[in-house]
Amino acid sequence: MTEPQTSAPHAHLTPMPEDWQRALAVVAHPDDLEYGCSAAIAGWTDGGREIAYLLASRGEAGIDTVDPATCGPLREREQQASAAVVGVRTVEFLDHKDGVIEYGTALRRDIAAAIRRHRPELVITLNHRDTWGGVAWNTPDHVAVGRATLDAASDAGNRWIFPELIAEQGLEPWNGVRWVAVAGSASPTHAADATAGLERSVLSLLEHRTYIEALTDEDPETYCRTFLLGNAQSVASRFGGRPAVPFEVFSR
Repeated sequence: MTEPQTSAPHAHLTPMPEDWQRALAVVAHPDDLEYGCSAAIAGWTDGGREIAYLLASRGEAGIDTVDPATCGPLREREQQASAAVVGVRTVEFLDHKDGVIEYGTALRRDIAAAIRRHRPELVITLNHRDTWGGVAWNTPDHVAVGRATLDAASDAGNRWIFPELIAEQGLEPWNGVRWVAVAGSASPTHAADATAGLERSVLSLLEHRTYIEALTDEDPETYCRTFLLGNAQSVASRFGGRPAVPFEVFSR
């Protein structure tokens, strides 16, 4: 994996690569992709690209007032509905435990297996660093899944790492991942135009209504619209004046 050059705080953002057909988005919880990425994903599916979601957990520990046994299936349904809004039909869950997802070989193996199944050229994940821009502490789940995804992109192409994936599941190595794009990074290098998908990103986040209503006392639509439009516009000055979804892109 090649480390990208860290962009200056107000550096111009390069357009995301366009010469790909399949992507796999790997995150820890339901709603992780909807807090920003979904505007880009809607635009990509509009263009005929195939995108699948892989979630390490079902978000069962995410709502204090809902028991995990009830919360997990509920948030799974909300995630599937949310993905459909932006044209994503395939949503898979790994059943790692929400809140205590551990970085390690078990997580790397599960993600590598999914990469071999879906054979993406682009892999998308969320901020794997300890903080959100040095301001707020990141959660262990995000750190673990983001870091494991970066590693699994390489693991998936090496037949001698997790050889049981071949023997037990018939999953031959896939060395076709060309980029891993990290959303929520404080050091973005690239961006995707959010114009076409921005409204659907709001509707997609709204599908997580149970979670949002537990999270804030604001009107859910006002909350979603303010958050997503504000984020997309915050990088417009670095992307030709267009609302955008920023990514830190690692090339392989």
